[in-house]
Amino acid sequence: MSKNRIPSEALANLATPAGTDTHTPIPHATLVDYTRKALSRAGLEIKEEEHGLSQGDQCYFGGFAITGKEIQGDDRNLVLGLRNSHNKKFASAICIGNQMVVCDNLCFSSDIKLARRHTPRILADLPRVLALAVGRVTAHWTDMENRIEAYKEAEITRTQASDLLIDLVDSKGYSARDVYKTVKEFEAPRHAEFKGNTLWNLYNACTEGLKGSDVSKLPQRTMTIQSVFDRLAGHKAELTVDADSGLVLPA
Repeated sequence: MSKNRIPSEALANLATPAGTDTHTPIPHATLVDYTRKALSRAGLEIKEEEHGLSQGDQCYFGGFAITGKEIQGDDRNLVLGLRNSHNKKFASAICIGNQMVVCDNLCFSSDIKLARRHTPRILADLPRVLALAVGRVTAHWTDMENRIEAYKEAEITRTQASDLLIDLVDSKGYSARDVYKTVKEFEAPRHAEFKGNTLWNLYNACTEGLKGSDVSKLPQRTMTIQSVFDRLAGHKAELTVDADSGLVLPA
């Protein structure tokens, strides 16, 4: 997942900058530890995990493939993504997505996301906010299944596929230089499971094209793809926002 991988146990050895009156950075290891505890309390099991650093260890991105009683599948895994920064580049955040088993393609959804600014109360608020997010993984799993089925039922032509990719470029969710290879991947996918002229197959061609890109930007890019594709497929996830926590939840 990340080019600058680091073992989870090594995160504890990283220095955390001193805070100010308005900015309180937290150790990357603390966010990981709090998340582990939230998953455990929810009865969820971590199947595998990966952690990466960038910008001189100032920015962190990690991912957990998790399973549980109501989120088991043969074709996909549920993935929880984390990010944190010490240099004010972005807030501490959690998002939930899926990993397709056949190709390891990752896609994150905007159905559940958290972004907690590094204010003095961040450590006091994190356990509650993480518990809220983790508590919604079953709802996310079901909603993503509905999205996949809607995408599979949406037939598209090559011209429509090309137009959708241009829309993604205009929405800053995709790179213009990757459009041609993505169209070719859509026409002749490397995985037989994704053959056919459907929105689902174009979606997987897109996530295939995102492999090797900046993993910290992957959640926002796949969320942008979904925002464009959902309209065509007629899929809508109703959202509400907890203003105190910054958590976005299905209504």
